[in-house]
Amino acid sequence: MPETAAREDDLQATEARNLATLERMAAAFNARDVEAILSNFHEEGVFDTSQGPDPWGQRFTGRNEIRVAVEGVFTSLPDIHFENHARWVCGDRGVTEWTCTATTPKGHPMEVRGCDLFEFHEGQVTRKDTYFKQVLRKKA
Repeated sequence: MPETAAREDDLQATEARNLATLERMAAAFNARDVEAILSNFHEEGVFDTSQGPDPWGQRFTGRNEIRVAVEGVFTSLPDIHFENHARWVCGDRGVTEWTCTATTPKGHPMEVRGCDLFEFHEGQVTRKDTYFKQVLRKKA
């Protein structure tokens, strides 16, 4: 029985650490703090965006490539904001649900719901996989 309790304590500590990582990541995105975002990623982490040439979107591997992706988002959507609705972890996996608002490069307001699926190793993000709804603008 003590071994089971120790494993449960380890799991709770892992989940608490990973949840704290999600909270830091959310705050860093809303602060547009690229360095803080990158500090939550494992050195060889992966960021799969919601759009791209492959079934998984576009893949950015390693902090240098992830930097390029994140800076690109902040350049094209300088007023981007994420309202976080829910986040949870189970072991070394996590999920966030959010609403993103921004102004598109063409000056249109954008509001879209989405989620991120995370994988962790020792409290750092090894994979962030982003999904969001495809909102079709209503014709006037």
